[in-house]
Amino acid sequence: MAPRWKWKGAEPKALAEPISQTISELRSSLIQSKASGFLSSCNILLAVEPERAELLDHGCFGRPIVSADKEKRWFQLSLEEAFFLFYNLKCIKISIQDRFLENETEVWRIMESKKPNFPIYYKAYSHLRSKNWIVRSGLQYGVDFVAYRHHPSLVHSEYAVLVQSGDGDGNGGNFRLRVWSDIHSAVRLCGSVAKTLLVLYVSGDGKGEDLSSCLENYTVEEQTITRWSPEQSRENETSNQNRAMQEQ
Repeated sequence: MAPRWKWKGAEPKALAEPISQTISELRSSLIQSKASGFLSSCNILLAVEPERAELLDHGCFGRPIVSADKEKRWFQLSLEEAFFLFYNLKCIKISIQDRFLENETEVWRIMESKKPNFPIYYKAYSHLRSKNWIVRSGLQYGVDFVAYRHHPSLVHSEYAVLVQSGDGDGNGGNFRLRVWSDIHSAVRLCGSVAKTLLVLYVSGDGKGEDLSSCLENYTVEEQTITRWSPEQSRENETSNQNRAMQEQ
């Protein structure tokens, strides 16, 4: 699927500013500023300087919060976004009740207590982010995430992502897509908004001596689901036959 650009000139701009370069600049800047966020309910609130706020926006992490503070910009990060910055990029610190959490496993367990299906959602999120896809909430489309090839201001999202537990334990929305009507509805919705349905099956028990080995126990299987159009298939077949006859 080719990117669907939002405006003329978006393509050269996207190619000139690859997301991998933006993430690298963001990481260096946040490390330098010793950025820290604090746990608030099921989100992380992060305060940064205006120039670093621009990098967060370019990297598509969190959502800005309107504030009267002119020296700081506040961002609301999902648990998956915050842990990716904390663990994968190691560029922010996280505190709870005025205490910085230094232990990665402790942060993981706290987030898991706030969101029981956090492990499989984080594994799915980091799986896409590690491939330089921009990942945002897919709530408005009835899915878990939407994935963009470039910044959302430049291109429309290509994938509507559903996260499923591959172990059949019922976590992470495993009750979805169990019957044909669920699949049919999801595919029709994705088709109406020009997106491909991507299902990520996350399997693993999350056990290990440390967090690194724990995460390695999770595996991700990708599966795209699209509608089959028999009319289009017949047209394509007829076109191929006509082309073959012309070549003869």
